[in-house]
Amino acid sequence: MTEHPGAQPPNGFWAQAEADPGRTVLVAPGGEEWSAGRLHADANRLVHGLRAAGMERGDAFAVVLPNGVEFLTAYLAAVQAGFYLVPVNHHLVGPEIAWIVSDSGAKVLIAHERFAGAARAAADEAALPASHRYAVGTAAGFHPYAALLDGQPGTAPGERTLGQVMNYTSGTTGRPRGIRRPLPGRRPEEAHLGGFLGIFGIRPFDGNVHLVCSPLYHTAVLQFAGASLHIGHPLVLMDGWSPHEMLRLIDHHACTHTHMVPTQFHRLLALPQEVKDAYDVSSMRHAVHGAAPCPDHVKRAMIDWWGRCVEEYYAASEGGGAFATAEEWLRKPGTVGRAWPISELAVLDDEGNRLPAGELGTVYLRMDTGGFSYHKDEAKTRTSRIGDFFTVGDLGVLDEDGYLFLRDRKIDMIISGGVNIYPAEIEAALLTHPAVADAAAFGIPHPTWGEEVKAVVEPADGFAAGEALAAEILRHCERRLAGYKRPRTVDFTAAMPRDPNGKLYKRRLRDPYWAGHERAV
Repeated sequence: MTEHPGAQPPNGFWAQAEADPGRTVLVAPGGEEWSAGRLHADANRLVHGLRAAGMERGDAFAVVLPNGVEFLTAYLAAVQAGFYLVPVNHHLVGPEIAWIVSDSGAKVLIAHERFAGAARAAADEAALPASHRYAVGTAAGFHPYAALLDGQPGTAPGERTLGQVMNYTSGTTGRPRGIRRPLPGRRPEEAHLGGFLGIFGIRPFDGNVHLVCSPLYHTAVLQFAGASLHIGHPLVLMDGWSPHEMLRLIDHHACTHTHMVPTQFHRLLALPQEVKDAYDVSSMRHAVHGAAPCPDHVKRAMIDWWGRCVEEYYAASEGGGAFATAEEWLRKPGTVGRAWPISELAVLDDEGNRLPAGELGTVYLRMDTGGFSYHKDEAKTRTSRIGDFFTVGDLGVLDEDGYLFLRDRKIDMIISGGVNIYPAEIEAALLTHPAVADAAAFGIPHPTWGEEVKAVVEPADGFAAGEALAAEILRHCERRLAGYKRPRTVDFTAAMPRDPNGKLYKRRLRDPYWAGHERAV
């Protein structure tokens, strides 16, 4: 990979591609290298193709894609044409995808043939016209993705204006909500598109190579990858993660930074020592992890192996966050860091008053770079805020130096492998089975993923608890929930612990499974 010859690159991928079209900017899964000029031309063609399909500034299009060139092309097209890109988790099933496509108002759906079944069911349920469905590869009922690009010019489109990524985040109601930010009405080059990475000490060019080792539909993963492109860092894409392949890619491409979750640390550390010793990871400057709590012993082991590149952040898809270097974490074990320079943290009591250092309260965040709203959910937007601050429901403590320590997570939320799972949606699916009178879902310990989903069911009259009924309930969930949301096991109880008003004392169910294990309380 060639280094940019200039001391200061132009701002934004598009200007850099014009200045140096031959520079390698992307290594696709499988090893194919893409030049800046080639990727730029495809992004331009996609803008022209989407406009020909009827899309205008402020419209949304959804993608159900694996990590690959097409995902980055969609991102670059949206961000220079004033579109909203809606990334969809490709592990979702048809009805779940349909909700996002419908709720976002997506005018076009681009899916990969791998996910054609769920995407087709979603498009049908969302009543998306057949003329606006496109597939990478071959998929019945979809036009070829190439049809969006073929015959379109590779030159820059007119009326270029900054677009946005509209991620969907689940809520306690079980229905995901789009995080929608207003379009600023500026040319793309006027935005500090890669400045986000400066928070972590990651600089433009400077020999950096970014490894994308998690799915791009995640908010932070796409944000890191997009920012890296905009400040001149080539991307190396993984389509499916394995610890051995990650080490090989870091060694082969001299990767310098990546975004990770603690489950990946756990699996890397489990490799045989001879495998660890076979690869050189000394090129790594920033292994930034977040999305889930990292056990102290796991983090210390990673620092011992990879060195001080292991860094941590706390953030929300809505914006704002904290960051801790390895040195800071070693001084203050357990911290998730101090507020970003473009953010502010506050810990408030139930009345919205700031609490002094050391007192437990609800964590609130504020971003200097602009606000957001939950798409079509004014009530959720309003109730999550106090002034310019918002919360996602986490509890924590700020110490006297401004370092944040989390003491709990969103109420009852399950975090498995760095993925947020909300029990209400699982419980709603369980309750559609005729044998289920009442149900609860929660996380229980898992040695690799941190937590796995457990279901506890109160059988309806006339149904007998037992292995046969548990198996039937699990099959029922397979038809209604994405794989990562499904309960792994079902236990039974004669009566759910509820108060006279119907409130479920879920901790009475959950706590016995956590006996002898560490869990925030």
